[in-house]
Amino acid sequence: MDVIRLKNMVFYGYHGVSESEKSLGGKFEVDLYLYKDLKKAGQSDNLKDTLNYEKIYKTVQNCTKRNKYYLIETLADRIAESVLRKYRTDQVIVRVRKPHAPVKGVLDTVEVEIVRTKDDYE
Repeated sequence: MDVIRLKNMVFYGYHGVSESEKSLGGKFEVDLYLYKDLKKAGQSDNLKDTLNYEKIYKTVQNCTKRNKYYLIETLADRIAESVLRKYRTDQVIVRVRKPHAPVKGVLDTVEVEIVRTKDDYE
């Protein structure tokens, strides 16, 4: 299966458990791997035969900026569901990173990764 990757999309959102995360917000980084047969697109050179990654970017942006969740696991799942419902892709991998997560210790980032297919949302 072929893959289109949107890597290190960065958004500001209000996801977290602590009051400061909910009120002050923070930066979130998202990677999206979209699995789809791209043979027809490669031969036709036509946008209608592939995935419009600008529209997909906007979908991820809307999920991240318009909603508030306690968990980045929930954010990742909502992104996967939105993308799978709106676009013709067979499977997605969503990675959500939360740099500077409020953890008592030295830590670069917290990251979750989920794998979903259309069947997961039927």
